[in-house]
Amino acid sequence: MLLEATLRASDHRMTRPRRVVWDVLNSTGRHLSAAEIVAAVHELDPGINSSSVYRTLGLFADLDLVRESRLTDEASTWEVAHPDDVIHLVCSLCGATTHHATDAVDALRTQLGAGSDFHAAGIDVRVTGTCAACVTRLHD
Repeated sequence: MLLEATLRASDHRMTRPRRVVWDVLNSTGRHLSAAEIVAAVHELDPGINSSSVYRTLGLFADLDLVRESRLTDEASTWEVAHPDDVIHLVCSLCGATTHHATDAVDALRTQLGAGSDFHAAGIDVRVTGTCAACVTRLHD
């Protein structure tokens, strides 16, 4: 399993808080704020304290298991890590976020690397607009 193997390879133990945080992130399939993750973890195991959840998110980010994204001007959100060739499409009305695979991110990485002293370690692209469901609601 990805989580256990990654933890083991970096000399970390599998703990109950780590397992529950991972399960929450994997089961939702969407971006969650840290507060939403804490609430979901507490539903599954009220004995896990909030600081354990925050420490776990930090560890998972350090191990590239999760990504923290700033999709709105509000708090950042967390999700299971995905390749950089995905951009986030964020609805300005309802906040829904979808992933869109594109080669534009790879082209951007190539452009950034060509003739510069900068190497992009990660690219997180956010595009705002209006999702189809909100467009439909606006026209009804």
